[in-house]
Amino acid sequence: MNNLKELKIWNKAIDLAVDVYKATSTFPTDERYGLISQSRRAAVSISSNIAEGAGRNSVKEFNNFLGIANGSSYELQTQLVIANKLAILESEILNPLLDQIDELQKMTYGFQQMLDKKINRKI
Repeated sequence: MNNLKELKIWNKAIDLAVDVYKATSTFPTDERYGLISQSRRAAVSISSNIAEGAGRNSVKEFNNFLGIANGSSYELQTQLVIANKLAILESEILNPLLDQIDELQKMTYGFQQMLDKKINRKI
């Protein structure tokens, strides 16, 4: 079991979710059940899956949940780019969000590589 508050990756994922909520608050109301909902769900899913994995009983399970979190980050990236192409999310807001997502993806990949080494040592 891991202490979530000490996991830098979880804290950054929380910050991203908050920023996505703020960014999507300006979307048109007819997107409430479309891009607003999908983007927010994907953003929350990233930190939630990191948390769920951290609370699991094995390193292998944690690694699996990091993979799910990473998948959600790619979903979010796609949704935000679509919003930008639809002119409902300005590039000035999009680009910093994409930078945060990119950083999280790199951190997730690195964390998974470290956990893979732990898993392979136990075999």
